[in-house]
Amino acid sequence: MLLDVRKLTLRGDIMIKVTQSGNFNSAEKFLKKNRDTIILSVLNKYGALGVRSLAVGTPTSTGATAESWFYQIEKKNEQYLLSWHNTHMAGGIPVVILLQYGHATRNGGYVQGIDFINPAIRPVMEQIATDAWKEITRV
Repeated sequence: MLLDVRKLTLRGDIMIKVTQSGNFNSAEKFLKKNRDTIILSVLNKYGALGVRSLAVGTPTSTGATAESWFYQIEKKNEQYLLSWHNTHMAGGIPVVILLQYGHATRNGGYVQGIDFINPAIRPVMEQIATDAWKEITRV
């Protein structure tokens, strides 16, 4: 980009003429890259917060399920998706599903589910909403 600044004198007044040629592709690329870095930094913060909250809220007998939480950040087009997952499996079924929704037992009984995911993740989601609103309304 070429920027040409000249002072022109017209009847004692000073005028500044600004012309430019080229484009702002480099500047736009730089800003987009930094925007992505900032967004990823914020999402990583909330992702880790969610993992800690879910780990604390997970019912434990061995602790394996509580220790198996992780988060993922995906970018699709210009949108970001933050999601939490758990890798602990029992017989090919995610243990968190068995804990959350309940399950049948081998002897024909039933173990009632415990809604632990929603109470654990709700404060994190509320914090995201509060912080986003503060950022949007910041002047």
